[in-house]
Amino acid sequence: MEYLKIITIGCLFVLTSSSFASGMEDDPVVTKVMGEVELRSTDGANPGAWNIEAWIGKDLNKFWVKTKGERVAGHTEKSELQWLYSKAVTPFWDLQFGVKQDFQPKPKRHWGVIAAKGLAPYLFEVDASLFVGESGRLGARLDAEYEYMLSQKLILSPEVEINAFSKDDELTGTGKGLSSVEAGLRLRYEVTREFAPYIGINWEKKYGKTADFSIAEGEDIEDAQIVVGVRFWF
Repeated sequence: MEYLKIITIGCLFVLTSSSFASGMEDDPVVTKVMGEVELRSTDGANPGAWNIEAWIGKDLNKFWVKTKGERVAGHTEKSELQWLYSKAVTPFWDLQFGVKQDFQPKPKRHWGVIAAKGLAPYLFEVDASLFVGESGRLGARLDAEYEYMLSQKLILSPEVEINAFSKDDELTGTGKGLSSVEAGLRLRYEVTREFAPYIGINWEKKYGKTADFSIAEGEDIEDAQIVVGVRFWF
């Protein structure tokens, strides 16, 4: 879509311009890749899931790439990719905008993105996004995570993701209003700061028309899973 191309070009232009404008030795261009990959046990199947983010930029201006999804029995059932320009607006908050593409479930959907990412009171890590799609379709997502330091290496991490949409999209199985809630509790051990295996549980439930679409396809609307995975960054 043309407006998505314009947003992407704009993100790259702003990031490049800011890098040249602030070309100071004490503000170098740096990179980071971080994420989680895991196996989930449910109903005799072992789906795999990933949630990976990477960025490049300087202290105040960065370019982000985010991808997440799930594979079951060798087939990708959920998959998305975001390209975002990120601007630090306070010491603990970034404002992000860019584009998102949902590859699965099909058909593909394209969205513009406006997001706020940062540290909320009581040290909750929050990522709140508004998605603007075709035909006036809107989506919203709230991710929140907290870390309990049980020791210097053992961390208990509860997290939640909430999704909602403004219109029904029967082709992708998403309905108007509250669509889904996913919550998890993971216990990880940091072998090093960059490598931390974990175990935990994950629970997901669909609501409203999204649940109706799933029932019509013979799918479950609620699922609880045992997860085993690894968190990493470099």
